Amino acid sequence: MVTARTGLAEPVEIRYGDRIVLSSRHRILAAVAAVAVALGLALFVVLRSTGDSPDDRVAQSVPPTANQVVQPGAPGQPGRTLSPVEQSQLPAPPAHNPADTQFMQRMIGHHRQALEMTALVADRAQSPELSLVARRIDTSQRDEIAQMERWLTERREALPGPHAHHAEHDAVMPGMLTPEQFGQLERARGAEFDRTFLELMIRHHEGALTMVQQLYAANGGLEPASDRFAREVNADQGIEIKSMRELLARLPR
Repeated sequence: MVTARTGLAEPVEIRYGDRIVLSSRHRILAAVAAVAVALGLALFVVLRSTGDSPDDRVAQSVPPTANQVVQPGAPGQPGRTLSPVEQSQLPAPPAHNPADTQFMQRMIGHHRQALEMTALVADRAQSPELSLVARRIDTSQRDEIAQMERWLTERREALPGPHAHHAEHDAVMPGMLTPEQFGQLERARGAEFDRTFLELMIRHHEGALTMVQQLYAANGGLEPASDRFAREVNADQGIEIKSMRELLARLPR
């Protein structure tokens, strides 16, 4: 028997009579190679029978691109991607109307008064929780004012002046504080301020929800952007009202 080294972990044994016998390790490697070949042939047969190529499979797994429109199917049925021709035949989304413009202009003033209220918290509040609530309101309403100003600018509508809300009243913008109420808040300190702030801000937020209802009652909110913004205001301020009511209930009397 002659043994030849091949660089593998085990030698290959060559017996007399030109009969080659593989070691146990080589038999395993050969078996693995045979299985791999068999699997490759099986995959080829399946793809041939379905008429799909590997490239087809990859293409089917790619999600629709951003410029594709998918029409939802019936309940339990898949959606359907519209062709470019079908997309061109879709009606244009509704444009904004005077009710949308008025809502944005007035809500900017409504939010600005809320910021004037939160500006009083730092040197008057006693409750740390109230300070956190005021900071959240300040952050969210500043962001929403920027959104509304951008909405008006993009549609070439007039922006309200920085002090326009001072001339408004509760009948026009529900929840707005009167000069007397704002003066009462300015004079309060400590626990009295905390309770007064929450009571007035809850009422102020409820006024914003009323303004959203008035928007839809006036046939506004048909434009997708104004509808989305109004719904976000309604949801956000509803959550904040709940938080403020819970905090008000915990405050000492």
